[in-house]
Amino acid sequence: MLKIAYHPIYKHPLPEGHRFPMLKYELLPKQLLHEGTCVEDNFFEPSIPNDQHILRVHTKDYYQELKTLTLDKRAARKIGFPLSNVLVEREIIIADGTIKASEFALRHGIAMNIAGGTHHAYTNRGEAFCLLNDQAIGARYLQHKKLADKILIVDLDVHQGNGTAEIFQNDPSVFTFSMHGKANYPFKKETSDLDIALETNTEDEEYLDILQKTLPRLIKETQPDFVYYLCGVDIIASDKLGKLALTIDGCKARDEFVLNTCKSKNIPIMCSMGGGYSPEIKTIVEAHANTFRLAQNLFF
Repeated sequence: MLKIAYHPIYKHPLPEGHRFPMLKYELLPKQLLHEGTCVEDNFFEPSIPNDQHILRVHTKDYYQELKTLTLDKRAARKIGFPLSNVLVEREIIIADGTIKASEFALRHGIAMNIAGGTHHAYTNRGEAFCLLNDQAIGARYLQHKKLADKILIVDLDVHQGNGTAEIFQNDPSVFTFSMHGKANYPFKKETSDLDIALETNTEDEEYLDILQKTLPRLIKETQPDFVYYLCGVDIIASDKLGKLALTIDGCKARDEFVLNTCKSKNIPIMCSMGGGYSPEIKTIVEAHANTFRLAQNLFF
């Protein structure tokens, strides 16, 4: 059975001006249930994990400052959301969702987190709505538990996974691959193991051609025993924060290729949703829902 991490705290309301990015976390599970893609048993509720799982990725000082809301003002501004106890708790629970989904993926081939994909979080700071790096925490958890050895992170959000790149720099046990918009945030990029920076207005055909030539080669070269997939839908043309020009069908074809590639090679895959900022919420929900539909149809 497809297992999906979801907690009511995911839809935590923010002050006026910050609420729109959170709306999809409420609507996406409802859509999946309404259309019959999922039933209630598909969803599991994460909780507060052991701090040690987070401290394998993030520094003790940074994590403590987050939990006590004592980050200096400049560091807090980089995160972009007003800091609060419930916001920090939300991020911690998202990390647990990715940890637990990683274990489910080992059992069932795939598992998902409705939230996550917080790839702008560094070892010692947060940026751009990301406080803790959920997939990095999941990767270190699997390695610590000796459930995986070599991990491939496939980051196809429109923004480069700069925090993920920094966390795993000079670490051959985790290969970081980011394919993103060249002109998108972050404007000062970190160095992933493989970065592919796409020109503004890249469309379906070119995007998919590059991905289809790259991912199988990476898997052959790195021989991962686990894949983390950050499947942001901010690559579509209508996205307010993206500068690529894919259609919703192109985004779906991207997901289908990644999921099919991992399934055909018997590599467990854990998916975090990442970004999506189109003006109409129905566009965001539909694009994300396609990923869950594909997971259900391809694996179960």
